[in-house]
Amino acid sequence: MRYLFEVCVLGLMLLQPLVSGSTVPRYFQTAPFTRRGLSVNKVEQELGPLLSKGSAIFGPEDARFANTTERSSTHVIPKIEIVVVPATESDVSVIVEYCNDNSIDFFAVNRAHARTYTPGTFKGLMISMEQLLKIEMQPDRKSAWFQGGTYDGQVMNYLWERGYVTTTGSCDCVGMMGPGLGGGHGRHEGLYGLISDNLINLNVVLANSTAIRVNATSHAELFWGMQGAGHNFGIVTNFELKIYPREVDRWHYHNYIWTGDKLERLFEAANNLPKNGSLPVNLALSFNSFVLNKTISENEAVITWTFAYRGSAEEAEEVLAPFNKIEAVSDEMGDVPYPEISIAQGTDIGNAICEGNHTWIMSTAGLKVYNVTAMRRIYEKHNEYLNKYPELLGAYVGHDSYSNAASRKIKPEASAFPFRDYNYLTSFGVEVPPGLNASLTAVATQWANDIRDLWNQGQPSVKPSNYVNYATGFESLPSIYGYEQWRVKKLVDLKHKYDPQNKFRFYNPIIRQ
Repeated sequence: MRYLFEVCVLGLMLLQPLVSGSTVPRYFQTAPFTRRGLSVNKVEQELGPLLSKGSAIFGPEDARFANTTERSSTHVIPKIEIVVVPATESDVSVIVEYCNDNSIDFFAVNRAHARTYTPGTFKGLMISMEQLLKIEMQPDRKSAWFQGGTYDGQVMNYLWERGYVTTTGSCDCVGMMGPGLGGGHGRHEGLYGLISDNLINLNVVLANSTAIRVNATSHAELFWGMQGAGHNFGIVTNFELKIYPREVDRWHYHNYIWTGDKLERLFEAANNLPKNGSLPVNLALSFNSFVLNKTISENEAVITWTFAYRGSAEEAEEVLAPFNKIEAVSDEMGDVPYPEISIAQGTDIGNAICEGNHTWIMSTAGLKVYNVTAMRRIYEKHNEYLNKYPELLGAYVGHDSYSNAASRKIKPEASAFPFRDYNYLTSFGVEVPPGLNASLTAVATQWANDIRDLWNQGQPSVKPSNYVNYATGFESLPSIYGYEQWRVKKLVDLKHKYDPQNKFRFYNPIIRQ
């Protein structure tokens, strides 16, 4: 008995250094535990040897940290303690396993253009997808594989040079899978649908670190969920997406600026553009905004409007004839290759829209039609705030619409994307400059809420909707993921099956804590 006791004591003594100094092997663990004094050096020593050559691990003191963790909006900042940059797809599973073994929260980031405030609850290890940029076209030229770090401008240029296009978002600097997991509107939506509608395969790392292939026949119920609510279920390391031959070589754009007295005529013309509830297929993107331009007016916002048309100027201008009849302060037009349309419309990487580290206060709503009376009220309310609070910067009220003919043909129950019959996405934003007091942040928040409420009041018979990629996270769950009880239940059931511990809870989560 004494011998047995001494052996047990010796075993405990041998185990003590493992507990205090390094990771306890999985076969000794009964449950995940939290590491004490976890540091960048410890992670480098323990995780580094398990990762592929070219991977990187660093913390706030590293010169790379600021650039890698930069976000489009800094109103709410996640607390990132360590960054890991995987060099290969397989590294992601290894990183997640390590985090689970040490009870470290993890958060995968592509281009950090999320509008939601929910990442502000995060504290832990960030997985940066910035090195996973490979694109491989398939031999049949009907699809291509894109690694999880690929982004819109990169994909547009790569495919265009080879004679193809695909469904991307409209802003060059935004990652493909950020919008894609929430649907993904874009300039080819009228012909081909949303980004998520064109997914064929997804390579996904689940919350338990398992890497699986997800498609219409393998994990089909998860494939359904990731087409509209995918941020909740896993990390996409690679995805296969349909591609299409480019059918036109030149796109036409027409940009206008009008004064506010033209508002009613403009929105009536916009309401008359749709055909069967959708813009003409080749009128790919219509975007307007209320912004202050002091070269035109010191105290009233102007109305800017930009159109992108897939085809000739002659065809485009025939469609835009109602707008050409409304006298503009200025207008410009031109014809460019598709990858340059983002430059013409101000959504290219070099534009202010892609700048990071601005403290944006935002709100959104989804509209079926423009209520012209509500648009006037919104315009006047916006001017009221603009004049009363000049310290707040860059304020805009934006409305974008895409030709959504192909998207609307897909049955609502076919994917987790819930609001196919809404035609207009709205977006309000105002920047709070550094150093302003908290009361002005409260003003900016009230401004955002007032504009959102006026949008929704303009369609009282329609339930509020919030496109998940524009939502702030404060909206109701049904307004983001759909009002049908079966839809929400199905998403919750999928969470319990694939992410029972709610590891993926930092982007407009289905299960709120």
